[in-house]
Amino acid sequence: MTPIRFLFDYISPYAYLAWTQLEALAAKQGRDVHPVPVLFGGILGALGTLGPAEVPPKRDYLFKHTSRIAHRFGVPFAAPPSHPFNPLLALRVTAAVTSWAERRRLVSALFAAAWGGGGGVETETQVRSAIDTAGLDVTALLEAANTAPVKEAVRKATDEALGAGAFGVPTFLVDGELFFGVDSLGHLEAILRGQDPLDPVALAHWRQLPASVTRKKSEGPGKI
Repeated sequence: MTPIRFLFDYISPYAYLAWTQLEALAAKQGRDVHPVPVLFGGILGALGTLGPAEVPPKRDYLFKHTSRIAHRFGVPFAAPPSHPFNPLLALRVTAAVTSWAERRRLVSALFAAAWGGGGGVETETQVRSAIDTAGLDVTALLEAANTAPVKEAVRKATDEALGAGAFGVPTFLVDGELFFGVDSLGHLEAILRGQDPLDPVALAHWRQLPASVTRKKSEGPGKI
C-alpha cells in the first residue's frame, strides 16, 4: 500500500504530538510512514499568513492546548528553550538521511529533544546529541546538512507541499487525500479503513458556492 507522507517541521508542537501517534496508527492499517521535513516558515511566507506563535493570544493558547493533548496522549511535553526557533539544521540533517527507517529514528530523537524535554534542537550541539541518540553518524550528517543538494531537498519538499495544497504542519498525504493537524488523525484512520464519511456530491457543491461578502484587510479590528 502507498505510504503516508508526513509533512512536518520541528518548530510545531502539534507535529510532535501527531508523530507520537502516527506510526502506531499506520501500522494498524498496514501502512508505512515517510516523514518529510518542510520549512513551516516557508509555507507561511508563500501564503502570506502568520504562525500561531506569532499571534500573541494564540501563542498562550497554543501551549495550553498542546499540553492538554500531550496529557491525553500520555507523552512527555515541555517547551523548548525558545519559540519560535530556527529549525533549519534539524530539518536538513533529517533530509540527509535516505533510509526511511533511519529517518524515522532521527525524527523521533529530534522531536523528543524539541518538545519532549530534551533541551531543544536549534544549536549544532543539540542536534548532534539527537543524532547520536538515534544511533546515526553524527559527523556525516552534519557535513551533509551544509551541502547544496540537502538544502535544495528541504526547499523542494516545501515547494511540493505547497503544490499539494498544504497550508501548515503537520500535514498527512495519502491516497490522494490531505489531512491537516493532530486533530485529523481520527479522520486519517477512517479513510485508511475505507470509511470516509465525506459525500462527494456535497463536496462538489461546496466548491461551487459563491461568496456573498469579502473581508477587507485592515490594520485594526474595524467597525462592527
